[in-house]
Amino acid sequence: MSELPSPPRQPRRARHRRSRTTLAAGIPLALTAACALAYGVAPGTQARASAAAPSWASATADGFASVDSLGQNGTYGGRDGKTVTVTTQAELEKYATATEPYVIVVAGTITMNPVGKEIKVQSDKTVVGAGTSGHIVGGGFFLGQGVHNVIIRNLTIRDAYQGVWNDKDHDFDAIQMDGAHHVWIDHNDLRHMADGLIDVRKDSTNVTVSWNRLSDNNKTFGIGWTENVKTDITIHHNWIRETEQRNPSTDNAAHAHLYNNWLQDVPGTSITSSYGNYSRGATRMVLENSYFQGVRNPVIKDSGAAVVQRGSVFSGTSGRNESGGTAFDPKAFYPYTLDKAADLPSVLKAGAGPRTSIGTTAAASTKAAAATTLTVAKDGSGQYTTVQAAVNAVPANNPSRVVIAVKPGTYREPVKVPANKPHVTLQGTGGSRKDTTIVYDNASGTPRPGGGTYGTSGSATVAVEADDFQARNLTISNDFDEKANQGLSGHQAVALRTAADKVFLDGIIVSGDQDTLLLDTAAKDRLGRVYMSNSYVIGNVDFIFGRATAVVDKSVITLKKRWDGTSAGYVTAPSTAANRRGILIADSTVNGDVSAGSFYLGRPWHAGGDASLDPQTTVRNTSLSAAIKSTPWTDMSGFSWKDDRFAEYGNSGPGAGAASSNRPHLTDAQAADQEVADWLAGWTPSAS
Repeated sequence: MSELPSPPRQPRRARHRRSRTTLAAGIPLALTAACALAYGVAPGTQARASAAAPSWASATADGFASVDSLGQNGTYGGRDGKTVTVTTQAELEKYATATEPYVIVVAGTITMNPVGKEIKVQSDKTVVGAGTSGHIVGGGFFLGQGVHNVIIRNLTIRDAYQGVWNDKDHDFDAIQMDGAHHVWIDHNDLRHMADGLIDVRKDSTNVTVSWNRLSDNNKTFGIGWTENVKTDITIHHNWIRETEQRNPSTDNAAHAHLYNNWLQDVPGTSITSSYGNYSRGATRMVLENSYFQGVRNPVIKDSGAAVVQRGSVFSGTSGRNESGGTAFDPKAFYPYTLDKAADLPSVLKAGAGPRTSIGTTAAASTKAAAATTLTVAKDGSGQYTTVQAAVNAVPANNPSRVVIAVKPGTYREPVKVPANKPHVTLQGTGGSRKDTTIVYDNASGTPRPGGGTYGTSGSATVAVEADDFQARNLTISNDFDEKANQGLSGHQAVALRTAADKVFLDGIIVSGDQDTLLLDTAAKDRLGRVYMSNSYVIGNVDFIFGRATAVVDKSVITLKKRWDGTSAGYVTAPSTAANRRGILIADSTVNGDVSAGSFYLGRPWHAGGDASLDPQTTVRNTSLSAAIKSTPWTDMSGFSWKDDRFAEYGNSGPGAGAASSNRPHLTDAQAADQEVADWLAGWTPSAS
């Protein structure tokens, strides 16, 4: 295989060496609570009231939990009350059962005594895990008749199982509600309980269950247990894995909207699915864009029930797959956006379950309402027809947030946010991040109108030099055609360049070929923190690169073939300054339609031949496809990767491998110092 063309930045000098902390081989994945630091909470801390609620405490539900009814306007939990941090069962029970509203932050593991204890949560509560450290072991929560406005979020609830499935002497659920309403269950990990993971019973209604991992159980999710037809429920973006029945079972639900769920039955295990989605009694069910993998009887219905199906994928399924009857239009009740069913394994591996940093739906809408908003629309229905015109309208040194709301369409233009325009948000307003695209096709070797060429950094479609920048719900692309420009010197073509601090990229797509995403700093001695979450990055050569302190979290990294159809490339090329942190890829997925063993995870970029740099990439808790080489790091222009900082921890998938001298793994102690919160260094990104 011929050598790939590389960015014009390689040094010409001998190798350098420095001492390094020894990396251990063969270390298993360890669960740590270090991410609690992202919330200002340390494990073992006594319950205390915070001076002010964090921004995510204001989050509100989507789906049927957002619909006004029964005297309750949406679901917002305890946002109007104090925020307290708990580390013991007694503290958790004290605040969860109180009559006044609370935001209750669970920091650490709470083991229930006796086993099976279900804390009786009262109305107007948010119970949320601190980072990924909030665990409830051997018990769960109960929401009784009339309890309303409750949010349970970002927790792991597990291990009440006593050795016999369906043992009525140990009828222990993770979350049970009898006659409750306006409940949001979001981004939790529920598993290995004695009975159900979630039970929505006795006319409970206005419930949304979203972005959870439900696994390792006999009964997953039961809805109904009443002759009345009252329950309204939304179930979306859940990963249901290795569960036998009730996935869910929905009995006499007035409106059951199930979309973008992934049901997975792994072959050869002790748990075999008996059925998937079940519409029972008089249920009216709308089932959209879900993914059924290896599931027996994936969709079944009673004769009096309705199931309207559209857009789902059935892979390796068998038995009954039924539909029929008339249901309802979910958009008559609330807005929502569908992901493609085929994308769900990647989307949900990256995004389901507890997160180190929680998105903030309500915080985003509240702040955006208070901010200045400029609208962009190609058809002239906004204030501006180009994105750059809206950026130009932002006053210099603006003191507060300016939201540039970009309506759906393709905007072919380069965009630059200069350093004197901080606090800018680029927000696509379409139903999908694919609806709004900013694209251009400059490359490093493209001639400038005034002479010379653009160079790598100058080729960016979107260039961000202003601190506190945010982008969400849009696509940023560089579609430079390498095949048509083989005579052009310099094929590096950046889609997005950041050279600023506190950059939050949330729910976006960044697409290109070589040098797609340049994460830089304003200067070598300046800190530049970037946090990317719930996003996609697509490319082939050094396509995540630069000297920023950057986190790619809960995202999908897609490997792309070269212009000539070959498969070869490098995911990262960090150029980190000494004593700073480089690129961290965490809890993500690396995939793509490329050949096995054809891509490196990274190589060291010593920009300009600077031997003082100390490039760093850590890839942890990430699913690696077979495209990743068994020796995933390589040298770059005379600089050995072994002299810099490249390591893995807790990765999975066919591209993962055992530790060796050519594939270093972090020890548990080292990994505890390489969490997302360590990279962000006191900054907690929140949507605005």
